[in-house]
Amino acid sequence: MSFTTILFIVFAVIVSIQVIYYLSFLFSFSIKREDTYLKKHIPVSVIICAKNEAQNIKKNLPFIISQAYSNFEIVLVNDSSSDETLEVMKEFEAKHNRIKIVDVKTNEAFWGNKKYALTLGIKASSHDFLVFTDADCRPISNQWLAHVSSKFSNQKAIVLGYGAYAKKRLSLLNQLIRYETVMTALQYFSYANLGIPYMGVGRNLAYRKGLFFYNNGFNGHMAIKSGDDDLFINEVAHAQNTAICVSKESFTESEPKKTFKDWILQKRRHISTSRLYKTKHKILLGLFYTSQLLFWVLGILLLTLGDHWQLLTVLISLRFVIQLFSFGLAAKKLEDTNLVLISPFLELFLITTQLSIFSANLIATPKHWK
Repeated sequence: MSFTTILFIVFAVIVSIQVIYYLSFLFSFSIKREDTYLKKHIPVSVIICAKNEAQNIKKNLPFIISQAYSNFEIVLVNDSSSDETLEVMKEFEAKHNRIKIVDVKTNEAFWGNKKYALTLGIKASSHDFLVFTDADCRPISNQWLAHVSSKFSNQKAIVLGYGAYAKKRLSLLNQLIRYETVMTALQYFSYANLGIPYMGVGRNLAYRKGLFFYNNGFNGHMAIKSGDDDLFINEVAHAQNTAICVSKESFTESEPKKTFKDWILQKRRHISTSRLYKTKHKILLGLFYTSQLLFWVLGILLLTLGDHWQLLTVLISLRFVIQLFSFGLAAKKLEDTNLVLISPFLELFLITTQLSIFSANLIATPKHWK
């Protein structure tokens, strides 16, 4: 058996793995209809942790305040800011009686640790149902709280939402950020629907206070500066207690990073937490990424060698058709369809970027959330 034949067999196995993943994503999320039935307004606490976010608080907090929801409070956590964040929070507090401020002073043992500040905010909240977002996020509709809270039930104590990024014209970085966001959402929503939830995003996430304290909050990973959202969800979520919310009215939107340097640093923080995921999640996510990487490496190599080109073309076409179909329907559901046609290019760019980030994190891990 020739070397190229062995490579082709390995490539066929890789394509099979990719097809299985994308078909799983397709049937578990991309084509699944969202239930938009809204329930009675339960009391909720919206928690926003901010560090040096004065301008974002001014810009985005009015979208939270104006929610068409009858029973909610807003807990603003000032995490030892050095700008005017606390002053801006107090201005809003003076005008709106549903706002509560938690001013976190610098603590040497927990310096630069968002989890410590969030824990104090959770303790100060009045209600059992907690909804989290970031200072640089805004709900895209005044029905955000109504849709997210409607997913809670006697069984469902966690609600995973979608946090989009604003679109910027003629920006490769913006397209890459949005592509990565849709792909990540496609995965964590699909896994949740398959009964193996593994993460959520702090830009749009909800869970019960009782669940937080029953599981000792962030104690199991307090020393890790990032992961207040995904590590906690990875630790406590399971098939019975987790719901997803992907109605368009439930989305939040954030301003994306403006430079590759800032985005790479953000991704380094996010990726640094994945090593602490449960073993089954690391295997599933690692196999998906590895199969993506090998698809491109082996596919390009085999095309260069020129052997088995007819079967090779069939395999490559099959994988791209299924991948584009799954991603395209997910992108439509998540309101980002203009990424579909360039998604193969963005996929290759993202895979190589992630490889460099993995390598950089082996040398040094980012230390602080701000």
